[in-house]
Amino acid sequence: MSQSPTPPDAVDAIAAQWNAVRPDLSTDAMEVFGRIFRLSRAMTDRLGQAHAAFGIGTGEFDVIGTLRRSGAPYALSPRELTATLMLTTGGMTGRLDKLERAGLVTRSPDPNDRRGLRITLTPEGLDLADRMIGSNIDVYGGVLATLTPEEAAALNALLRRLLASAGN
Repeated sequence: MSQSPTPPDAVDAIAAQWNAVRPDLSTDAMEVFGRIFRLSRAMTDRLGQAHAAFGIGTGEFDVIGTLRRSGAPYALSPRELTATLMLTTGGMTGRLDKLERAGLVTRSPDPNDRRGLRITLTPEGLDLADRMIGSNIDVYGGVLATLTPEEAAALNALLRRLLASAGN
């Protein structure tokens, strides 16, 4: 598949401004990360729109998606969810309250810890998580469709390497 050249973007304009006032600096790294940040923001917006169509926010999807991918019985402790999603306990409580009111999760005593709770997907939560992950994959795939499969694989490998070098 032959790709037509991509026109200059806002990051090019920012780099040109820096090059004009600081020609001694290389803006290559700034351009790469500027595009990564802008792409992240654009994808967050697209996913937010897709999630809104299901009546919940991205934060709530993160919780039901985490429970779904944990496998049957689709239950984790609040501590496990908080660690996985890198949230404060207050942030997690708010999300769980919304999801419980919507009938998507239940809270129950943890049979292995008298002081603990288990958060479990309801059948409705399981169904919603499955539908929403399909929608997420469609959003991602729509953007990646501009790349060949080989380009997408190369980009994935390069991003994995960058994440590893950043300590993630």
